[in-house]
Amino acid sequence: MQPLHIFLLIITYFIVLISISYFTGKDDSNEVFFKAKRSSPWYIVAFGMIGASLSGVTFISVPGMIEGQQFAYMQGVFGFFFGYLIITFILLPLYYKLNITSIYQYLEQRFGKISYKTGAFFFLLSRITGASFRLFLVALAMQYIVFEEIGIPFEVTVIISILLIWIYTFRGGIKTIVWTDTLQTLAMLVAVGLSIYLINQKLDWSFTEFLNSDEFSTKGQIFFFDDVNSTTYFWKYFIGGIFIAVAMTGLDQDMMQKNLTCKNNKDAQKNMITMATLLIIVNFFFLSLGALLFIYADKIGVSIPIVDGKIRTDLLFPEIAMNQNLGTGVAITFIIGLIAAAYSSADSALTSLTTSFSVDFLNIEKKTIEQQKPFRKKVHIGVSILLIFVVIIFNNLEGNVVGNLFKFATYTYGPLLGLFAFGILTKHKIKDNYSWVVALLSIIISFVITSLPESIIGAYKFHWEILPLNGFITFMGLYLIRRK
Repeated sequence: MQPLHIFLLIITYFIVLISISYFTGKDDSNEVFFKAKRSSPWYIVAFGMIGASLSGVTFISVPGMIEGQQFAYMQGVFGFFFGYLIITFILLPLYYKLNITSIYQYLEQRFGKISYKTGAFFFLLSRITGASFRLFLVALAMQYIVFEEIGIPFEVTVIISILLIWIYTFRGGIKTIVWTDTLQTLAMLVAVGLSIYLINQKLDWSFTEFLNSDEFSTKGQIFFFDDVNSTTYFWKYFIGGIFIAVAMTGLDQDMMQKNLTCKNNKDAQKNMITMATLLIIVNFFFLSLGALLFIYADKIGVSIPIVDGKIRTDLLFPEIAMNQNLGTGVAITFIIGLIAAAYSSADSALTSLTTSFSVDFLNIEKKTIEQQKPFRKKVHIGVSILLIFVVIIFNNLEGNVVGNLFKFATYTYGPLLGLFAFGILTKHKIKDNYSWVVALLSIIISFVITSLPESIIGAYKFHWEILPLNGFITFMGLYLIRRK
């Protein structure tokens, strides 16, 4: 495809999103922007949250994880499912009972203002970083396949991406996102399905023949029990996956804000269980696509892309889809899927960051009705600018983006995990003024432990178990500052 055709495809896609935002954003009150007046159908939220959970990271980077890990990621996905059950039956009833706008308001009611601000701060840090990782990955792919060729710098690509998100979210907020996420999830899943079908067609395989092939058997191993020191060891992935789901979904304003737009707790629970089940199936297809891409690359002789001297397995999908003569169908499918995957998580991140900063730090709910709307819009613009700067900084990072994202999350979500666990599992009050010290020390201690040299920990490699370790350290620190 020519760059001009790709650019026109992107513009057409955004015209559709802006049209949806026009109809959903007619009422641009804060009640709509933050909560959608709790009128969202649960099945629409469930389907849309699949796209938000997967994002551009899954669309591009998970297929790239096949190299070296095979299907080990599925072990974590099974852990996600059990984590979602904890969210469904423990956290959601709590949030609905308290009737809160920001989930971190629970910490204020349970411990005090400092704990509340500490939790909200670590969410902002985590979500800004996570959203920036995702936007960086997609901006990198767009740069690689279209904007580089027409001479547009990477920084301009990032600005254009975030500007387009701002245009269709600045009025309707979470209400708009619930509906645009549904469209984007559908586009992403269709793109993956068509890509698998069309690439198999080039190899003269059916999907069943692909799964039964010798090539797939060398790349499709799911369970790894043989080496406890390895990052792919089952119990590391599985237990870590449970805590990753609880922390990055259940304790994340971005993901919970969508759940809290459902009419009641029962609908939100149906949404969560449906999404948890579908995510197992969807992630298997993403990994199957990854295996297929590497098999195709081996057969045809496609090299893994290198950008600025760095090997980018994340870019194998765009390389094969756009540059290996698979036809216009694969190219169009990839572009639409990429755009959908990118903005299904980035748009909600922008809205949740605006919500959290407005509610948790600027006390927007205490301002007059006349002040709230213009105030919220200024915050929305400020968060957009911040994301632009952070994404550009991430352009200097190396490695697989999924690995970087989850590694960072195991540190920043740990204090949230410890704070909520201590609040729910105990009845202790704490010396609120010291909660931020506990959270900070937890991250430092976790980092020191996981950075110990081989002379101390041997060949052991830390993985997602850093998160429960971090949460446990926070939990014990809170116990030490409990009020007697």
